[in-house]
Amino acid sequence: MQLEYFLILAAALFCIGIYGLVTSRNVIRVLMSIELMLNAVNVNLMAFSNYLDPDAIRGQVFSVFVITIAAAEAAVGLAIVLSIYRNRDTVDMEQFNLLKW
Repeated sequence: MQLEYFLILAAALFCIGIYGLVTSRNVIRVLMSIELMLNAVNVNLMAFSNYLDPDAIRGQVFSVFVITIAAAEAAVGLAIVLSIYRNRDTVDMEQFNLLKW
């Protein structure tokens, strides 16, 4: 397959992630949108790695690092969401006013 197809797929995933990040009021949807954006980055890393130097595995190594960071981000994000849900009984982002006086 050509590089353009992978880039179009990654751009579509990234745009869906941005749309979900901007328009969503639910924290779980925001975390899922961030995961979509990170997966788009992984598709780009793999596509460019395969296109530029098929013998080297640099893109795959960076993708594993991104997946590891995404897993840590999801774990910390869900822990924060559960903590806020226990205190506020909601996961609506517009009702999070924890930093207000």
